[in-house]
Amino acid sequence: MSCDRIELPSSRREFLQRAGCGFGAVALAALTQSPLLGSGTPLNPVAAKIPHHRARAKSVIFLFMEGGPSHLDTFDYKPLLNQLAGQRLPDSFKPPITAMGEAGSPLLECKREWKQRGQSGLWVSDWFENVAKHADELTVIRSCASSGINHAGGVCSMNTGSVFGGRPSLGAWVSYGLGTENENLPGFVVLKDSEGTVVNGVRNWGNGFMPALYQGVELNAEGVPIKHLENPKGVSMERQRDKLDLLASLNRQYGETRADNTELEARIRGFELAFRMQSEAPQAVDLSKETEATRKLYGMDREETAVFGRNCLLARRLVENGVRFVQLYSGAGSKWDSHKGIEKAHTKLCASVDQPIAGLLSDLKARGLLEETLVVWGGEFGRTPMSEAGDGRDHNPTGFTMWMAGGGLAGGRTIGSTDELGLYAVEDRLHVHDLHATILHLLGIDHTKLIYPNKGRPERIDQNEGHVYAKI
Repeated sequence: MSCDRIELPSSRREFLQRAGCGFGAVALAALTQSPLLGSGTPLNPVAAKIPHHRARAKSVIFLFMEGGPSHLDTFDYKPLLNQLAGQRLPDSFKPPITAMGEAGSPLLECKREWKQRGQSGLWVSDWFENVAKHADELTVIRSCASSGINHAGGVCSMNTGSVFGGRPSLGAWVSYGLGTENENLPGFVVLKDSEGTVVNGVRNWGNGFMPALYQGVELNAEGVPIKHLENPKGVSMERQRDKLDLLASLNRQYGETRADNTELEARIRGFELAFRMQSEAPQAVDLSKETEATRKLYGMDREETAVFGRNCLLARRLVENGVRFVQLYSGAGSKWDSHKGIEKAHTKLCASVDQPIAGLLSDLKARGLLEETLVVWGGEFGRTPMSEAGDGRDHNPTGFTMWMAGGGLAGGRTIGSTDELGLYAVEDRLHVHDLHATILHLLGIDHTKLIYPNKGRPERIDQNEGHVYAKI
């Protein structure tokens, strides 16, 4: 670029490029070593990126109750349901399409005890007595809707925005849009409460058509969270570094003619991440550093709450160490799917997560992390007011409840509503696409600008259908 011309720059970027006849570019090149300003470069596509607007939250903890928890027995109080229990759905209701064809079955009463909690008077049932103590922190969304009527479609929809597999998960979109704050840990981590297989498996936290480096990393449900992280006996860090350098060199030579093989690049970065994790990850997931009082807060001293309590505590430690998106699965293998015996099944499952979730909210708040961490609770859908098998409930994607806490949200609120029996969302209906758009907005991401080009098409998480919901 010549210096003998006077020409006003047309943009800020052009000004920086031309400042000082190029000497400004030297300074800028040094600045780009900062992950904030050097975001999204080919050399480091997972470096931290500047959000589109001021973010309320820096990270997300998504508590996923796999199988579909009953909103009618937890957070959406419907007195009329008990008044009409045993009767058929009134003719004034649009006949629903249900997964098991139970639309004509009698209405099933709710046997829970309901109370208004906190100063806000939020209705919560006795299945979540501990979470209810945080009623004034919760934004309860009672008008959620999904396109997935069965588990495969529902879980896929809630995680990726589509009932069909193959699209990037919400966590992958967050990693792509914001990068990671800690390059020594994965940006997206998944924790299950058992070795059971979640419906659709790893596709729920997959990268879809994005590069594989944005996919979620699953930590172990039992024992050591990250296996094989230590070097083999007799192998020093220097020797390990030399091995990785040789592998990277060979892999990159192989990949030079295979630019579309993102799995290879992800494997190289995976090796590098594992090497860096050897120094940082052990302390990040070392729960022995936690006090006995903290472990008890999460319910780790009781058998029924120990597993999910451990995962909730790990989630806090991970976001504390810069992980952007942590997803916890309760009931891996669709255990929340209560087509029969809902009282017995839900009583056990609610008891396993109630104290750990309450402990997580308490701990985040005490450490000043709740304001910058968005906690999301829910499943792939809710349950029907009609009965199935006499004492169970069928799938209900047409109206169900999720809640959010933290992330700069005002608590003690309900958003939207279902009809008097909890079957259809009737006020402020929020589809999964709207929920995804709103979560991204709280993280500082404009979902209409977060685009990934795939086969000539500009792809978005919401498939061009979602809207940010301002009331949330």
